[in-house]
Amino acid sequence: MGLLLKLPSKFKQVKYLPHYSFVLFILFIVQACGDSPNGKSGKAGPSSPPEDPGTSVETITAKTSDISQQIKSFGNIRAQEIVQVTPQVSNRVTRIYADLGDTVKQGEVLAKIYDAPYRDQYQQAQASLEQSRTSYVRDSLNFQRQKELYRQDLISASEFDDAKATFQNSRAQLRSSKASLTESRENLNNTKITSPVDGVVLSRDISEGDVASTGQVAYEIANTIGYQARVYLPLDEWRNVEIGQKVKFRVSNQPDISGRGRVTQISPRLNPKTGLGEVVISLTQDGQAIYQGVLVEANINVETHPNAVVIPRAALVENVQTLIEPESNTIQLERSYSAFTVQGDSLAIQRDLKLGIEQGDQIEVLQGIQPGDELVITGQSGLSDSTKVRVAGQSKFQESAEVPIESTSNKQPDQSSNASKDTSSTS
Repeated sequence: MGLLLKLPSKFKQVKYLPHYSFVLFILFIVQACGDSPNGKSGKAGPSSPPEDPGTSVETITAKTSDISQQIKSFGNIRAQEIVQVTPQVSNRVTRIYADLGDTVKQGEVLAKIYDAPYRDQYQQAQASLEQSRTSYVRDSLNFQRQKELYRQDLISASEFDDAKATFQNSRAQLRSSKASLTESRENLNNTKITSPVDGVVLSRDISEGDVASTGQVAYEIANTIGYQARVYLPLDEWRNVEIGQKVKFRVSNQPDISGRGRVTQISPRLNPKTGLGEVVISLTQDGQAIYQGVLVEANINVETHPNAVVIPRAALVENVQTLIEPESNTIQLERSYSAFTVQGDSLAIQRDLKLGIEQGDQIEVLQGIQPGDELVITGQSGLSDSTKVRVAGQSKFQESAEVPIESTSNKQPDQSSNASKDTSSTS
């Protein structure tokens, strides 16, 4: 019995094979089909380990810019001068002329106090003054006559002394009457509560029908010459503040600058209770968000370094060493900072830094980083010096796949289509 096989074109068709030749023939076919197109064996050799792509990092380019050392504090906007108006006489309030938020001029009447008693006192003082003046004129003439008679020895010394004393009493009474008239006139005028300055009414604490008291604040008026903010700083910041330094104001919860100003006054001492020093900042430019009483953040510009190498705080790697002082037996922490730069887009180099001033999340670098360096800002926590890295966002280089080249002589479309189908029959 024989076996009928239909083989690929590179093998000759064999119709009948003896049984002992069949096994050898099959082995020959397996060996031939196992060869790769390029003649190499299809057996896979030992696989090489994959190449380490490196730690993925993100970088930025170090640049130069201006950076300023700033002192931040909070204070409330207020008028440069706030005047408290208190009544100078006590009586019932009969009329209110100015209310909260009104703009008033100097001397403008704010409220009226019942003035009948003070008007009567003024009239009485006028009458008393007229009477005192008449007495003074009469006693003055009499004293002059007595003085002449005494010079001629026509009257005694006691008579002369009586005339002199009467004259002096009349003169003192006249002065007292003038003072009483001035006081009564002032009291009568004070029944009108007036504004001492040009400004805006901040508060009104009296109403019609109230009894005005000399110890009660009736109005608070803000002078409209300008606004200011008062901040209180600890010693380390207070001693770095100087008159004339520029200040930027920002209203809380708003990102934009709301106003600008300058330091105009500095307290010469610290508050003994709080240990804080008072600093007065006058506004030179205010925006729409600036109102009296609003809470603002004041950024005092202490020092500015132009064209400095500035990096974000996120790029810093902090190194902390613990030191023990044997004399005091205390533990101290010594901090140093470094950063990683990328060379050739594949190697991270650690550099020790010398830092300068800070502004927000930006830090000045005095030594260690140059403009144009590629600085690692993400992923540096797991790096060490000369670590292999891969910059995020850069596509990894890939070689194109090898495509075998086949000769046209080996291409037999008709036979290849037939090779895909194997038919077998038994005889």
